[in-house]
Amino acid sequence: MSAAPPPANWPGWRGPNRDALVPVLPARLADKPTVVWRAILTDKGIGGIAATSKVVLVSDRELGDQFDVFRCLDAATGRELWAHRYPAPGLLDYGNSPRATPLIDGDQCFTLGAHGHLSCLELATGRPLWQLDVKSEFGLVEELKWGLCGSPLVVDRKLILYAGGPQAAIVAFDPATGKPLWKTPGNPPGYGSLMVGTLGGKRQLVGHDASTLGGWDIATGKRLWTLEPPIAGDFNVPTPLVWQDQLIVATENNGTRLYRFDDRGVIAAKPDAEYQALSPDTHSPVIVGDRLFGILNGLHCLDLKNGLKPLWIGKDPGFLEHASLIGAPDRSLVITGEAELILLDATANEMKILGRQKALDGESGLLAHPALVGSRLYLRGSSEIVCLELDPAAKKD
Repeated sequence: MSAAPPPANWPGWRGPNRDALVPVLPARLADKPTVVWRAILTDKGIGGIAATSKVVLVSDRELGDQFDVFRCLDAATGRELWAHRYPAPGLLDYGNSPRATPLIDGDQCFTLGAHGHLSCLELATGRPLWQLDVKSEFGLVEELKWGLCGSPLVVDRKLILYAGGPQAAIVAFDPATGKPLWKTPGNPPGYGSLMVGTLGGKRQLVGHDASTLGGWDIATGKRLWTLEPPIAGDFNVPTPLVWQDQLIVATENNGTRLYRFDDRGVIAAKPDAEYQALSPDTHSPVIVGDRLFGILNGLHCLDLKNGLKPLWIGKDPGFLEHASLIGAPDRSLVITGEAELILLDATANEMKILGRQKALDGESGLLAHPALVGSRLYLRGSSEIVCLELDPAAKKD
């Protein structure tokens, strides 16, 4: 790995900007992983990891699958610094563990369980600063077979969350107190996370509810636009992406689409470009330069400047239905469901693998998104979380 800037933080879902981009990825991968540390987890879990150069946050379940637990680990050693536990009984598809990635914001962190328990914790100690039950507080009555999945988001001194109530579909809180700042009515939530983008000159929240795509004003929560997909029934899991004032949306029934916006920040009714072969149900693509990379029966490299035309499609056993992707200016890193790392040249005119490494043995169906801070990758397996040093020249602590 070439000289890199100081380690950046990965404070929440898909990094600081929810786009899974980092300043640099390795030039190559060693044949075998360099494991800095391992820490045992008590549940398979599918929630993503948040991390800084000091701490790592990961969700878990324990005590007979009746309690959520969020663990804060020392980033250097994996030693548990504190754990936040609370009763959260229930029964969901794909288990009961939290889906939402914890969010680190300054000296606080925010956690959300699949059954609706929202907590603001002191990052140094895990001491609860405020807590509430989102489902009961805001009247969510819709049965969500996967629970509440949207990861908390802090923007403009507001903690924003899908709450799902008829009069409180999305809620903005004062991060310090938990007091609602605004509530906006709407549909039950989808299973993805909100993001922020400037589209048509309007900076706005963008995301899916259960049946539509939407944009919302950050200051007031007012809904700015609504887009119903041509084919109903999407799970609405993948996170949308912004590219040059346009929005890229990928879902399993409607494929990948590129939308323009008018000068009021309202989306066009029809996409400028479509590509049906990339139609993921849970995987979120990544943008590297003017290329979009996504997984479904192959790794699709699409030309954003040329109407989502495929530049190449790479075939590999790890590129079937779901993988986590991380991008850098000239690299992309695929973390497969079998816990294999595959490093690619993101600028090549064909699939060019620069290295591959089996990070964990005996794994399959991994869904939790890892975190990358500097050259250290924090990866969640079915019974452990591991810290991997990606730079072959680095030494273990």
